[in-house]
Amino acid sequence: MAVKKFQEVIMEALNDQGLQPADIDLFIPHQSNLRISKLVQRHLLLRDEQVWNNIQRFGNTSSASIPIALCEAWEAGKVKAGDLVAIAAFGSGFTWGASLIRW
Repeated sequence: MAVKKFQEVIMEALNDQGLQPADIDLFIPHQSNLRISKLVQRHLLLRDEQVWNNIQRFGNTSSASIPIALCEAWEAGKVKAGDLVAIAAFGSGFTWGASLIRW
């Protein structure tokens, strides 16, 4: 369910802006499960360098996972002016959402 909803809400946000997954410069998923992140990456045809994961280092930091990962990616120089950053989260209680940020 998480993989399906991640993909759906990301595509909804992209379609709303007339964009495609190929337009994403960096995808930062909620860091709840690396397997889910990798499956979403594969479904959206994103390369490894287009996805930022840090669950391997920090585990699931709950609602702080996207802000922590975004800060890390920015500090590492992975986010540059004009980049399209996609963020998406899936939580307990079957809640989900995605946003696009033009950096």
